[in-house]
Amino acid sequence: METQSPQLPPPPRLIATLASGFDIVANRIGLILPPLLLDMWLWLGPHLRLYRLLAPVVERTPLFQLPAGPSLAEVAAARQAILEALARFNLFSLLRTFPLGVTSLMFSRQPLETPFGAAPLVESPSVFALLGYIPLLVLTGWCLGSLYFHWISGATLNLKGRSIWKSIGWTILLSLFWSALLLTVGLPALMVLSLFTALNPWLGQGMLFLISLFAVWLALPVFFSPHGIYAEQHNTFFSLLKGWHMVRYTLPSSGLFLALAFIISEGTAYLWRVPAENSWWMLVGIVGHAFITTSLLAASFVYYRDTNLWLQAVLERLRASARSANA
Repeated sequence: METQSPQLPPPPRLIATLASGFDIVANRIGLILPPLLLDMWLWLGPHLRLYRLLAPVVERTPLFQLPAGPSLAEVAAARQAILEALARFNLFSLLRTFPLGVTSLMFSRQPLETPFGAAPLVESPSVFALLGYIPLLVLTGWCLGSLYFHWISGATLNLKGRSIWKSIGWTILLSLFWSALLLTVGLPALMVLSLFTALNPWLGQGMLFLISLFAVWLALPVFFSPHGIYAEQHNTFFSLLKGWHMVRYTLPSSGLFLALAFIISEGTAYLWRVPAENSWWMLVGIVGHAFITTSLLAASFVYYRDTNLWLQAVLERLRASARSANA
């Protein structure tokens, strides 16, 4: 007797999912406040710098030329680029944490000018103060990111009665897990990449390609790992497993969703970065970036919910079909 294959429901439509995220934020425009306020602080607020602390160290580093290495002029240009980056770097940008945090346009811009003139600068007084600022700002960024995700998920999925304190605690554990994994895997990978590049540039390119493939493969479970904490009140472990389970069964669809979100976010970011940092037109870019990224985050929660419901329906039909075939 020939067994008929079960009729499976269609998966969630990506364009409709993205559109629903934009509709949700357009109807509740206040949801863009967290990234908007963070960017306004990084733009117009005081800039906490470490230039006076580290610039003398860079300037006193002697210039030397290695055999078959870069010329002295190239080394000097690299040192000048480091000094310029130090001059722009604002320690408050550590409030933009990864992979979970409040999105920010000014994180990559690092402005020194405002419409009122030069940005107010505050130098880190000592190395010990710097060692205190960094964990404090990162922890604050994780907490702000938790509040942001909690707010967006609640507005998107109409969730009530959730404990924000549990979400913050699980989020901090999740962020510590990914940070530890990045250090334990990323640093050895960079060392191996440097070694292969020193031996042969072609070997270095091949190793860079393999590392890039691994990073892209890891991006999906990283991206969806916190969603279970906010959408279903899972702890860190079960949220990781739920995100991994979803990505495992929906890799092409989930990968395409993440690619579309990345293209929309980064593509529009080029437009938002066009105005000069001392122009009030930059405010338009900040508002636009806050709206786009918040809408994409809302769409990701819609996709997470609908995809898991679809997965559950598909697995139930497959189990029912298997039971009827064995009967």
